[in-house]
Amino acid sequence: MAQTEPTIPWSQFVQFVGQFNHDLRNHLNAIELQSAFLGEIVENAEAKSEIKRLREMTAEINAQLQRLSTQVNKVPLRPISYQAKEFLEDLRTKVSTLHPEQSAGILWTDSLGKEMIEIDPHVLQDAFVELFANAFTHGRSEGALVFAARPDGSTIEFTLREPKTQFAGATEDWGAYPLEKMQHGHYGLGLFRARGIFEGHHATLQAKFDPTDAALVSTITLPRSDK
Repeated sequence: MAQTEPTIPWSQFVQFVGQFNHDLRNHLNAIELQSAFLGEIVENAEAKSEIKRLREMTAEINAQLQRLSTQVNKVPLRPISYQAKEFLEDLRTKVSTLHPEQSAGILWTDSLGKEMIEIDPHVLQDAFVELFANAFTHGRSEGALVFAARPDGSTIEFTLREPKTQFAGATEDWGAYPLEKMQHGHYGLGLFRARGIFEGHHATLQAKFDPTDAALVSTITLPRSDK
């Protein structure tokens, strides 16, 4: 009889990641201290250069472990009242800062006025930035990305249109399941975290491929706080 694959709660997996990272980073910190000591006592220039490189590699592994912990953990929110148009301007600045070359290919449009939203602006920016990062790297075809924001009754609707010549993935429950697509340095957690942030703001995330326009359209619907 085939062995049944175990199923565990996500909270238990998060606890494992936290403990594993803690244990592994203890070893990395010991390596860093030993490398620093070697850098002080070694006189050969080439050896010093290699030790420096070793310390840089150790620091990068530490940073990757920290990013992993951030991605799997539930994000604490500290919401404040914020003008939707101001948030859009802040998001545009952040995307331009983080992705200066790719941001030139984004068309920003909005019909916002003085609508207010209750958000944690920095955390919500991170969720939108994840959508842009995916759009920049996953199967993008020629043409501008179009990001639009508009009021729609008691909500604000944000849409991101990504030009794609073809799209074979399923868009139902977009980002609801982690670890589905993994490759070097990426573990299928970014969109999952972004969805969690949107849901923490009582927002919805939906995606749909439009074959007529050859575009993947992501729609985030966020409640207004002034309605």
